[in-house]
Amino acid sequence: MKIIISGCGKIGSTIISNLVEENHDIVAIDSNPAVVAELTNIYDIMGICGNGADSDILDEAGVSDADLFVSVAGSDELNMISCFLAKKLGAKHTVARISTPEYNDKSLAIMKQHLEISLTINPERLAAHDLFNVLKFPSAVKIESFSRRYLEIIEIKLKDDSLLDGVKLMDIRTKFNAKVLVCCIQRGDEVFIPNGTFVLKSGDKIGVAATHQELLKFFKALGRSQKMAKDVMLLGGGRISYYLADLLTDIGTSVKIIEIDEKVCETLSEGLTKATIIHGDGAQQELLIEEGLLTTDAFVSLTGMDEENILISIFAQSQNVPKVIAKVNRDELYAMAGKLGLDSLVSPKKIVSDLIISYARALQNSMGSSVETLYKLMDDKAEALEFNVIENPELVNIPLKDLKLKANILIGGIIRNRKTIIPGGNDIISAGDKVVVIAANHKLQDLSDILEK
Repeated sequence: MKIIISGCGKIGSTIISNLVEENHDIVAIDSNPAVVAELTNIYDIMGICGNGADSDILDEAGVSDADLFVSVAGSDELNMISCFLAKKLGAKHTVARISTPEYNDKSLAIMKQHLEISLTINPERLAAHDLFNVLKFPSAVKIESFSRRYLEIIEIKLKDDSLLDGVKLMDIRTKFNAKVLVCCIQRGDEVFIPNGTFVLKSGDKIGVAATHQELLKFFKALGRSQKMAKDVMLLGGGRISYYLADLLTDIGTSVKIIEIDEKVCETLSEGLTKATIIHGDGAQQELLIEEGLLTTDAFVSLTGMDEENILISIFAQSQNVPKVIAKVNRDELYAMAGKLGLDSLVSPKKIVSDLIISYARALQNSMGSSVETLYKLMDDKAEALEFNVIENPELVNIPLKDLKLKANILIGGIIRNRKTIIPGGNDIISAGDKVVVIAANHKLQDLSDILEK
């Protein structure tokens, strides 16, 4: 497909990087000539220096025959205008980044309708929701939900004393009395889509698929506490902190935000009446301890500096805070943070990029069993995709054990009439189902792509 990306900062550049891997025809627009030059040097794409809300620039980019136009510049208003013009000039679908908290759901719905925007994305709100889910299930490193939470995939790291150490996957259901499926495993830098004979080891990161209730049973049997964080400390008063604090205080969680900028503190105090706002430098260990770091259930570092988030999170971990999460956007630092022992990380640009890839794949194959949801797992080395199933004689009404699947592919769940099936060999896929597939080293466009041809 021909895809135009307007605004090539952290988020735009990440989207471009991932869409290039998907073999799309990409055009990048940015007002900074150095950014455009760097992107065109790295990737085989067309780059244009200019304003994405300039009709001449859009014409130069060939917007009239664009399948998808994505505007992710730093200004919400610029993104909306760019999408409006792109649509009027012929782009088939448009996506706008809109991050301002003041734009509520009703306002967004009106703007989407009148500006003919296909999809609006709010990276900070999406990141806040991911953090909120992990804080509700603190044993998890990461949680991904499918079909309105009928199925979840939870990533956990096996500790040295884990009851799963030395256990064969085929024995897990009976040993722990829970209907769960270990669908992917990361051991070192290697990722496995395992079979039943695979033996787990301490230090593995595993992805477990199940319903929420079965996951609760599983973690209880493992002896891992699922007590939700009731007292949370946030470092940094940006938009993610605002959205996250709003979500947490709504369910009665005690939230304290530490922010160095006095004006930002005043804004937070006005918008978050249930949260405690502290004006101070969170890089000072004495301040964190004075404000209750040693007794908090969770600490989330969300400043604008990856390095600061990593270092302060390592300090919080050294103080035995039960749950520590850091925001890290730079790819090289993201990998480094994991090696330094920080398991729970959030990257807004990665979340948005996954969403755009999912949307692009769905558009590309709108007539088949199209992708509805896509998440990257195991440090982006595997994918979990949710497909809508149509009539397909190669797939439907055939026991899964009789399907000839490609290597490194596993069917992780089937959702049928609001019922979740953690599949075994005798289960079948039916038309109208939603199917979750886990894949490594594959770029699946359609459910039929799982089959050996």
